[in-house]
Amino acid sequence: MMAMESAIEKIKVWFRFVPREGWLPQDTEGLWATRLGVDTACVQNAPFLQNGVAEGDVVRFQTDSDGLHWAAERVSASGNCAIRVVPVPAGPLGSSPQAVHQRLAAFGLGGEVFSDDFPLVAFTVPSGADFAGIKALLTQGQEEGWWHFEVGCGTDAWWNA
Repeated sequence: MMAMESAIEKIKVWFRFVPREGWLPQDTEGLWATRLGVDTACVQNAPFLQNGVAEGDVVRFQTDSDGLHWAAERVSASGNCAIRVVPVPAGPLGSSPQAVHQRLAAFGLGGEVFSDDFPLVAFTVPSGADFAGIKALLTQGQEEGWWHFEVGCGTDAWWNA
C-alpha cells in the first residue's frame, strides 16, 4: 500500500495591479494556493481585487529575495469564474453580505467577505454552474438596487451564456 502525500504545501501567491479610481487603494493581493511545482501553484480562493484569475487556475510565480511568491502568468484556466458583489447599503439587502449569500444560495456558490467595513463578496462560480441563471439574478439584483457586481474572471462559456 502506498503512503499518501502528507504535506500539501499552501503558499500565498501575490498579484500586482494598478489600483482603480474610486475602488480600494490596494495595488497587491495575496491569494492562497497549493504549490504544484517549483514555480507553479493552484489558486485556492476567489480574488477580491485581481482580475483574470479564478479559484482552481494554475499560475506560475517567481520568488523574490524576501521569500514572497509573485504571480508571473496564468498557466492553465480551471473554467471557473470569479464574480464580485457589493450590496447597496440603501437597498433592500442593506449592507449585508449574508443577504447576498442567501440570494445566490440556490446556485451553491461559495463566497468570501472582504471585511465588516466593506461587505464585498467574492464568489467562485464553478465551470458547471448555471451561468445564464446566475447572470440573470446578478442583473436583476443590480437593476432592483440590491447590489453592484462585476466579473473579475469570466470564461467564454460565461460570456456566451
